[in-house]
Amino acid sequence: MFCVVGLGNPGEEYSGTRHNVGFRVLDDLAAATGTSIRRSQYRALTATARICRTEVLLLKPQTYMNHSGASWRAAATSEALDPERTVVVYDDVDLDLGRLRLRRGGGSGGHRGIESLIEEMGSSAFVRCRVGIGRPAEGGDAAEHVLSPFEPEELPLVDAQIARAVDAVRTLICRDLTVAMNEFNVAPDLPASA
Repeated sequence: MFCVVGLGNPGEEYSGTRHNVGFRVLDDLAAATGTSIRRSQYRALTATARICRTEVLLLKPQTYMNHSGASWRAAATSEALDPERTVVVYDDVDLDLGRLRLRRGGGSGGHRGIESLIEEMGSSAFVRCRVGIGRPAEGGDAAEHVLSPFEPEELPLVDAQIARAVDAVRTLICRDLTVAMNEFNVAPDLPASA
């Protein structure tokens, strides 16, 4: 079984923020597989999907970002999850809006949700799908930036980026990580912001 974890914060006040792109990718991935993420278990909202004949647990932790690993740990205890068959989708301020970066392993890059997952898994061997949200404006606060909504003119770019992230996750499950990296780690042709 694969597990795909989308990182974000629960609650309506966070739903449209940059920090919640992981939740949005998971919702769109679920919709593409004909399901929706509504079951409450493992301190998360979950669904089980089939992607290329592979059973996949979709997991949206409801623990708030900094404790995301507790949700994965609860699921792993029941579902015998393997970090190496776990994909984590999350926002990254070090990538420009519109860019994706897939890779296995590495550090947290200062992302508290990733820090929590590494700690709870006892491993950093999971696959990361980093979704670029860009840096704050010169002199802007990073915490405020990640918790801010996207600007209206950014939305076409965000929508295209979310769709690419869904395709990237499907590709790495259906084929493999190397194929997905070769296809999605390159700069995409995305719609210009208005």
